[in-house]
Amino acid sequence: MQSGIHHITGITRKIQANVDFYAGFLGLKLVKRTAGFEDADQLHLFYGDAAASPGSLVTFLAWEDGSPGRVGLGQPAEIAFAIRPEAIGFWLTRALTKNIAMSGPAQEFGEPVLRLKDPDGIIVKLVGEAGVKGPAPHVTKEITAADAIQRIRGATIFSEKPAETAAFIGSYFGFRAVAAANSITRLAGEAGDILDIRNASGFWTSAPGTGTIDHIALRAPDREAVEAVAERLAAEDAGDMNMHDRTYFYSLYVREPGGSLVEYATDGPGMTIDETPETLGTTLFVPKHFGADPADVRARLPQFSLPGEERMTERDLPFIHRVHRPETPDGTAIVLLHGTGGNETSLLPFGARLAPNAVLLSPRGRSADEGYPRFFRRITATTFDQKDIVGEAEAFAAFMDGANAAYGLDPAKTLFVGYSNGANMIGAVMLLHPGIIRNAVLLRGMNVLENAPVADLSGANVLMVSGQSDPYGRFAGELEALLKASGATVESKMLAAGHDIGTADLELARAYKERIIG
Repeated sequence: MQSGIHHITGITRKIQANVDFYAGFLGLKLVKRTAGFEDADQLHLFYGDAAASPGSLVTFLAWEDGSPGRVGLGQPAEIAFAIRPEAIGFWLTRALTKNIAMSGPAQEFGEPVLRLKDPDGIIVKLVGEAGVKGPAPHVTKEITAADAIQRIRGATIFSEKPAETAAFIGSYFGFRAVAAANSITRLAGEAGDILDIRNASGFWTSAPGTGTIDHIALRAPDREAVEAVAERLAAEDAGDMNMHDRTYFYSLYVREPGGSLVEYATDGPGMTIDETPETLGTTLFVPKHFGADPADVRARLPQFSLPGEERMTERDLPFIHRVHRPETPDGTAIVLLHGTGGNETSLLPFGARLAPNAVLLSPRGRSADEGYPRFFRRITATTFDQKDIVGEAEAFAAFMDGANAAYGLDPAKTLFVGYSNGANMIGAVMLLHPGIIRNAVLLRGMNVLENAPVADLSGANVLMVSGQSDPYGRFAGELEALLKASGATVESKMLAAGHDIGTADLELARAYKERIIG
């Protein structure tokens, strides 16, 4: 039985910082970018050597602005990469000059080890392995073949049942015990990879989230081997499992007795079935089983730049937000405000279809309503927390001041598009902070201010789109009257629709945008 590590998968909160560390600092090659196989709105990046060899791969699921996890029992805790022992000095100097948190070098099982932390706090070890020779080390302008990461060296698993964990991995996946020290049992596979099973009895339990390792994938020679192990697991009642065709490999998932998720993945067909070795990692792959439009998926996924590429750095502003940059920007921008239950990604496909060449800016509402993001709290279906509206409108005005400066947005060439609660927020901001919003499309909007101030909205342009069967539609007229009384030029359209929005809304918004700002 072939045995070794196929890949290791972690979870990151900020994809740009993750790319800067793994592709920039460590010099790994981005070899694949996909939408998640379980969630099409989750970006999944694969890093590896120049050939995307099994055994060199580390992957990350992007939970942008997701909650941090907790490392503990039943979870992998460290990623180890193999380098040549004589490269330790290079990496020590590189970490110091790049201001990367580091400790060591120290000896672990007779090997020199530098311990680093990635931007999410995951421990990454660089291990000087005697005689190591990776199949295709990735060389960059700053990292030579002699100093480059050669492959994955191993990982650490925290277990309160270390003997059972070690026996399970040995029995089903071909690893064997080779050493023990300091509460760690070291297992080795035929490929030379190691798994350190740490006795973590008494530790707190793990919690999923950013900054944690989701699973370790072990190597299978082919699909027949995966299915054979699946039959054994089932026959021996070794726990729940499932199998999937992940396009680039076929695998099963199972939890070892200590609780850590283990994947068993085939070496083939590999990462080059849809990209050449020269173009690895340049095209987004969207799993077909979602039946999703790739353009919509692409709009919702976080963007990033590789080392050396031009980038728009996301700023730290009062609202969590997403910025989507078009390939050929035309100088216009669309600011998208979601409805109740949405978030900063919900309207990005709408915005991309509305204006393919516009910069898209989409904030997440900061008020919670029954667990859902909103731009302000509601008391009943038609009454709202006035203090929250005033406070959040002020914060949003500050957010736009910062966003205009940070992202180079021209207020005169910016169209605000809001749906439901987002449309209501736009209306409130226009009345409370005149001049912040000059052009707007309000989809299913209504007035939410009990004492709307007198505002000067001369020069402002608004399109209001209501639905004939929308239960809130009868409240739209009040907002329209307030905006007109304040000097805004307001157009209103009624669609044969309810509260939901669709193609007719998109077409109206697109035509309005072309007419108002180009």
